[in-house]
Amino acid sequence: MRIGIIGPGALGCLFASRLFSVVNKEDTVLLIDHRPERARHLNQQGIRCESLHSRQNIPVPVYSGPEEIGSIDVLFSCVKSYDLQHSLHFITPLLSPSTLFIFLQNGINHLQYGAPGKLQVTPVFATSSEGATRLGSGHIRHAGSGHTSLGFLSPQDKKAERQLQQLLLILQKSGFASSVTNDIRAKIWAKLFVNVGINGLTALHDRSNGQLLESATVLEQLTQLVQEAEQVARAADIVIHEDPLQSTLAVCRNTADNISSMLQDVRNRRPTEIDTINGAISRIGKELGIPTPKNDALITKIKKIEAAYRSKV
Repeated sequence: MRIGIIGPGALGCLFASRLFSVVNKEDTVLLIDHRPERARHLNQQGIRCESLHSRQNIPVPVYSGPEEIGSIDVLFSCVKSYDLQHSLHFITPLLSPSTLFIFLQNGINHLQYGAPGKLQVTPVFATSSEGATRLGSGHIRHAGSGHTSLGFLSPQDKKAERQLQQLLLILQKSGFASSVTNDIRAKIWAKLFVNVGINGLTALHDRSNGQLLESATVLEQLTQLVQEAEQVARAADIVIHEDPLQSTLAVCRNTADNISSMLQDVRNRRPTEIDTINGAISRIGKELGIPTPKNDALITKIKKIEAAYRSKV
């Protein structure tokens, strides 16, 4: 099996390094980066992975030109949600109807690509609660283990199902707690609830996930954000299996030291995914006539933070 990962951020590097370390000789794992200079640097340096108990340098091959790679069986998309459309054009030479394309974006905007005929691939949607922090280019810290769920939005042929099961075995072999689910849409919304409650607040208050629980005021903000999201989801007839607020609080506790992706973006003066996360709740709320004032206010505050550091460039 030939496996590619596009996006050398924290999650992309984590998946690439873990998978590369366990695949058989007949399998291939490679990382794709649209920046040639960074790809060269990563090829020279390797992927540096830190955890509580180890430090490793993993020599994952990195390519900047899709035409160099040839056919691919599985492609993990670990790019930011706002870069997804551009990345799809960039990697078109790698894609075929039999390619399992694994969407690992935050939010729910990428669910549009599950529509039949939208892309010339077999779309697989995934969520992961693995905690990874980017320390530098190709340098990450695994900040906490989680669970990765994968699934199809619509029925697929037996070949695609077998291929997904084969990939699942590789993920499990590499140390990722993972499973295939028949209800991936509900899993993605469950992850959205968590991101709605955590990401923007960590960026606004410059706190780790666990530190959100140390302030009664911040905890009340978190509660209101998630409750608005739940109201919108129920109005949209989304299946909810677990209490969204309790799940979000559990993630805060279980990943207490983790620096959320949005806080990492703000600290590094990069665009955030606020429009994809809280923005999705605000947008659907407007469509359904459900007010979302707490999410709307947080979106405004994060955009002001972004505007401030863009003005200093």
